[in-house]
Amino acid sequence: MTALVRLRLAGFLRTGRAVAPLLAGLVALGILYGGGRAQPAEAYGVSAVVLFPVLAWQTKLLLDVEPDGQRRLAQVVAGVRRERWAGLLAAGLAALGTVLVALVFPWLVGGVTAVVEPGGRSVAVGIVLGLWAHLLAVPPAVLLGALASRACTGSAGYGVAVLALGGVGAIVLGLSGSAVPWLVPPIMATARATTGALTAPTAALLTCWAAAWSAVVLAGYLWWRRSRA
Repeated sequence: MTALVRLRLAGFLRTGRAVAPLLAGLVALGILYGGGRAQPAEAYGVSAVVLFPVLAWQTKLLLDVEPDGQRRLAQVVAGVRRERWAGLLAAGLAALGTVLVALVFPWLVGGVTAVVEPGGRSVAVGIVLGLWAHLLAVPPAVLLGALASRACTGSAGYGVAVLALGGVGAIVLGLSGSAVPWLVPPIMATARATTGALTAPTAALLTCWAAAWSAVVLAGYLWWRRSRA
C-alpha cells in the first residue's frame, strides 16, 4: 500500500494538479493576513476555516488524477480495501503538507505578532492551538473531498456540487446559534474556541466531535465506494 500511496502523490505532483489548490490557499491566506497582525491562536483558527474547502478540493484533485482503468487495476493488484485506504492516506499526507505551509506563511508576511497581550496566550501556546485547529480540519476536509471524487460522484458536475454544498454548509451550519451544528464538522466552533478562553473539556469535546463526524462520513464513503464497485 505504501507504493500505491507514493504513486498517487507522485502523479498529483508531476501532473501539476497540486499547484492550483496551493495557489488558491496562498491567495486566501494572503487576503486573510493582509488586514494586519493578529495573535497566533486567533489567526490560525480563522486560517483553518479558510483552508477547509481548499483541502477538500485538493483531495478531490488528487483522487481524480488516476484514470478509472488504472484505479481498477490497482484494486486487482493491491486489493480493494488497500486501494481505497491508499487514496485517503495520500490525500491526508498532501493535506498535512498544505497545513505546514499555512502555519509558516503568516510569519513570512507579518500576519501574526509575537507580542503577548496582557492576560493573553504565549506565542508557543498560540502555535500549538493553531496546529490543533488545522489538524482538526484535515480529516473532515479529506473525507469531503473523497466524497466529491469521481469514484463516488461519477461526474465532475456532481463532484463540484458536493464540494460547494459541503464547504458552504460547514460555514453556515457552523455559525453561532445554528440549530443543527452537529451536521457539519466543528470548523467554525474551533475557530471561535481559539479566539476565546479555551478550556481542556471544550478542546476534548471539539476533538471528539470532529472524530465522530469523520468516522460517520468515512463509513459512508467506504459503503458508497463498495456499492459502486
